[in-house]
Amino acid sequence: MDWYPLLNSLRIAAISSVTVFFLGICAAYYIARIPRFLKGILDVILTLPLVLPPTVVGYLLLRVLGPKRFFGAWFFEVFGVKLTMQWWSAIFATTVVIFPLMYRTARGAFESFDETLEHAGKTLGLSNSFIFWRIRMPYCKQGIIAGIVLSFARALGEYGATSMICGYTPGRTATVSTTVYQLWRTNDDGLAIKWVLVNVAISATVLLAVNMLERRKRTESTAVA
Repeated sequence: MDWYPLLNSLRIAAISSVTVFFLGICAAYYIARIPRFLKGILDVILTLPLVLPPTVVGYLLLRVLGPKRFFGAWFFEVFGVKLTMQWWSAIFATTVVIFPLMYRTARGAFESFDETLEHAGKTLGLSNSFIFWRIRMPYCKQGIIAGIVLSFARALGEYGATSMICGYTPGRTATVSTTVYQLWRTNDDGLAIKWVLVNVAISATVLLAVNMLERRKRTESTAVA
């Protein structure tokens, strides 16, 4: 059994999860502090990939990153690198797809933050960076961790956008999801079921981790109360 699809899926999910961690908390932090009307508009824009079909997201990415499109053609001309049909091309797709999960989770955590703690920190002369990383983030850590875990799980199982932007090449761009589809197409049900079980096992582990985080958060909230 070739384990490349699993290793490739794990590195794609890991890289895209780290990317949306920083992008998501940055967007959530600043958008949570702007006027409600503008917040509503940005919410719609940033959350749109969550409700769009993954194939639509993949198509839009191809319109931007394709070798015959302006940005994709410019990048190839300058750097000699195609942005599609590479293993790392899937990072673009998974990042766009999972960003709303991280953003919405982080924003919810930030909105539950007791702002009097920030005001108290400022009266003590603490910098905004110190307050954010040493006070706000630890306070919201359960929600942030849940967001990154869910984002990782979603990236690991992404198929639609990934298959459109990086295709399926054994040993090069194959992921668990695209491998299952190809095995189904070739009537190799035995191997397809093995990959399905691998994916189910990983997903179940992730969900158990999220449930444990939520239970721990409820326990801490009850203890504080």
